[in-house]
Amino acid sequence: MNYQTIQVRVEQSVCFLKLYRPEANNTINRTMVDECRHALAACEDTVHIIVLEGLPEVFCFGADFQDNTAEPEALYDLWDQLARGSFISIAHVRGKANAGGVGFAAACDIVLADNSAEFSLSELLFDLFPACVLPFLIRRIGFQKAHYMTLTTKPVAIQQALDWGLADACEDNSEALLRKHLLRLRRLSKTGIQRYKTYINSLDTVLSRSKQAAISANRELFSDPENLKKIDRYARTGLFPWESES
Repeated sequence: MNYQTIQVRVEQSVCFLKLYRPEANNTINRTMVDECRHALAACEDTVHIIVLEGLPEVFCFGADFQDNTAEPEALYDLWDQLARGSFISIAHVRGKANAGGVGFAAACDIVLADNSAEFSLSELLFDLFPACVLPFLIRRIGFQKAHYMTLTTKPVAIQQALDWGLADACEDNSEALLRKHLLRLRRLSKTGIQRYKTYINSLDTVLSRSKQAAISANRELFSDPENLKKIDRYARTGLFPWESES
């Protein structure tokens, strides 16, 4: 399939899925969500490992405010596929992961990074909050750290991300780090991965329990006329709500 917003290649039992919207800072729109879900569905029965990558400077910068058409339920289901699918999902993070980019990373089984990686939740700057991201982030790093990231909106550098468990391993040459992990993970059978993922998912039901609340909150935020005005203004001018256009 010819994708518009992602690049996909399969090498033996590994699928490399690259988020690829360089003209839009690798932001998320409906097409990206639909294409990622299509690619993951095609991998479900045969692929052992999914490697999710972005660009060298930006992993994913969150929602596209100029093309904000992604359905929250579809995005939540995409991250749920990464979290609970019958494969090992690896996020290879370089550069900035903001808002929904944190959601992509937090949903994966393993997060590998280079020294340029940083993670941030910027939503409260626009009177929004990361409703769909939080269940995945809390599952990975715990309630208080996710709460702190949301409230402060400030970037978390890679060393802090490692300390918090938001990233699992980091090397300056993250390509080499990824290769070392793949050498070991390729030895695992599809049957073994499937059985383990089924079991581990049964121990933690936060994602299924949180889905409806997250989607409802997201829809409420993005249907508020005042919020939409702030988003539209930022998309047009690049100005934050407290900044003057003069």
